[in-house]
Amino acid sequence: MRYFIELSYNGKAYHGWQIQPNALSVQEVLEKALSTLLKEKISTMGAGRTDAGVHATQMFAHFDTLADFEVQTLIFKLNSFLPSDIAIKDLFKVKQDAHARFDALSRMYLYRISVEKNPFNTDQAFYLKHKIDIDKLKEATDILLTYKDFQCFSKTNTDVKTYNCIIMKAEWVIAGGELQFTIKADRFLRNMVRAIVGTLINIGLGKLEVAALHDIIKSKDRSEAGFSVPAHALYLTEVAYPQRIKI
Repeated sequence: MRYFIELSYNGKAYHGWQIQPNALSVQEVLEKALSTLLKEKISTMGAGRTDAGVHATQMFAHFDTLADFEVQTLIFKLNSFLPSDIAIKDLFKVKQDAHARFDALSRMYLYRISVEKNPFNTDQAFYLKHKIDIDKLKEATDILLTYKDFQCFSKTNTDVKTYNCIIMKAEWVIAGGELQFTIKADRFLRNMVRAIVGTLINIGLGKLEVAALHDIIKSKDRSEAGFSVPAHALYLTEVAYPQRIKI
């Protein structure tokens, strides 16, 4: 049977989701736990690859197993077995051809910026010391929605066939002492969200004009865009799937 597993994790201790040859990853820890409890070699396929230090409040992966088990019991055992920074939220059967990565309809990320010094937020949000123009941020964000090719925000030397992404939502909100950026798209390029946020911050700080974003996107050149904001304030918050994949 094929199963989807829903989990959340604090990415601080991990070199991203995907298994790395010489670094600890969330996928490696999850596969070891599943293999131990199900008593067979389990391989997982995640909905995407979060970078080192990035968190997920919702991530999905699929795996195949011959084992027979009671779902809630396995969830309980996994949460007891796994370290405190990884939590299993759900586990359910899906059709045999269901795919955690390719069947995803959209993904959503949140980036948290602390606009006031907060010692309890150090590892959860990016502290921005300078005053930022929120109106300019919002104006520039609207420009993003008019484009599809985001090569200028992608890491170089990636093996993608296209740099096109359909952005469904991009907005800034003020929440307490934080400025929060939410972006939803059908897919994301490597480092894309962090590069977008860094570029928008430069516009909000007056280092770039709002209209300059058009030229940056059209350039398709990563060096034209802004800095990449730190990973510790980025969260994968939602992965959406069609109902048809479930049994």
